[in-house]
Amino acid sequence: MPLTKRQISQLEKIVETVQAILAAEEKQGSRPSKQKKAPRASAGGTSSRRSGKELVAFRKALRAERKSGAPVADIAKRHKVSKSYVYQL
Repeated sequence: MPLTKRQISQLEKIVETVQAILAAEEKQGSRPSKQKKAPRASAGGTSSRRSGKELVAFRKALRAERKSGAPVADIAKRHKVSKSYVYQL
């Protein structure tokens, strides 16, 4: 199946764009690329799921901290939970 003139021009544009990107990358080749760390890996270990009595005690402690006036952001960061989880309690 032969390509139309429009398809050929689109392919040529793609090739030109890729060549421009590669040329720009070669200019910056001496700089190492930055890679982000996985957020869970930097959080300090593997996560565990709370269940049963431990979950009840954890929620009770979070409510107590919230009632004492501690900022939600600090509570969430300290216990490694989301701010919305603290607000839901």
